[in-house]
Amino acid sequence: MAPKPDQRPRLTGTELIHGDDELVHGAEVAPSISVTSTFRAPLSPNGSFQEDIDFRNPPRHVYSRYTQSVSTRAERVLSKINDGFAITYASGLAASYAALVYFHPKRIAITGGYHGCHNTIDVYKRSRSGDLPLIGLDDEFQPGDLCWLETPLNPTGEARDIKYYADKVHAAGGKLIVDSTFAPPPLQYPFKWGTDMVLHSGTKYFGGHSDLLSGVLIVPTEAEWKILFSHRTFLGSMMGSLESWLLLRSLRTLHLRVPRQSETAAGLAEWLSHAAGGKEWDGIPAGVINKVWHSSLQGTDSRGFNPRYQLEGGWNPTFSILLSDTEYARLLPHSLQYFVPATSLGGVESLIEQRATVDPGADPRLVRISVGVEDLEDLKEDLRRAFQAITRPRARL
Repeated sequence: MAPKPDQRPRLTGTELIHGDDELVHGAEVAPSISVTSTFRAPLSPNGSFQEDIDFRNPPRHVYSRYTQSVSTRAERVLSKINDGFAITYASGLAASYAALVYFHPKRIAITGGYHGCHNTIDVYKRSRSGDLPLIGLDDEFQPGDLCWLETPLNPTGEARDIKYYADKVHAAGGKLIVDSTFAPPPLQYPFKWGTDMVLHSGTKYFGGHSDLLSGVLIVPTEAEWKILFSHRTFLGSMMGSLESWLLLRSLRTLHLRVPRQSETAAGLAEWLSHAAGGKEWDGIPAGVINKVWHSSLQGTDSRGFNPRYQLEGGWNPTFSILLSDTEYARLLPHSLQYFVPATSLGGVESLIEQRATVDPGADPRLVRISVGVEDLEDLKEDLRRAFQAITRPRARL
């Protein structure tokens, strides 16, 4: 079971609503969308050509490639709720590429996970003429290695032991990045377990409404943030003005959305798990579900790792099921009323997809489920009806 509610780390609405108050200027309650690309420059008082601006706390804005009011405010809120220094990017993959530029690893240790990150690594390798060996997470590490750990894992939602890999790579003289997209605050805090950098696709839970693209990197020190800021300026991968505004708006309700999604997903995964192995269960026909993956179903592994301690604020709201037949996986997403047949995750609406339609390496029987904020019993009934429909014998013409 997950920790009891009164033991969970608090992601407060007060912090999400007022975490950027020191950057608020003027009488507006909701900030305006900044559409300007550049800003009026003041007359220099002493004729100097350079001005030393603190871009984390800009007294004024110069050019939108550096800062603008709403993106700076979103980064301030993200920094506070992630216990570090956050910087935003145009997408999760843009943030992934920026992380590679920052670390400039000798090798990358990565196993499984989001196929988009693997493709971004392939693109980055081209800038180094292909000179970037890849190894597995459980291979031996060397100085200069970057351990790329995604947890919980896309698409299955299984958790990996951050502390184990942090200790392992640091002992060898390498660095650890944790992709925590599947477990935003208050579910998981990777810095507590030893990571050097945290990555999020802000498109997902931080955005939360399926209407923006965003990436986020968080580092533990301001000095590291300044390096990332300089790189972003000249990579040109900052968020747009509208996306920044949408992100800030969405962050205000993170504490309401994510715990609800987490609780519902855990209940749904537990319910579905009773039908695993082809069992008939509570209206789910026999012979449909082979397996259910979810961090809440993992238990304790041979090293003593139990995900419930790392996922201290609740379970991940996205997970996968393996059906017994590819045709079932093809039909299921299009046989539902409340689940939307679409890729992505983290939105207020529940999404479902046959994962192989977007990830060629996925088992064609695997179906990924992103749980929204609908009621659990309604989602159960929706799936129950759909499972019955897709297994119903079809007349032959």
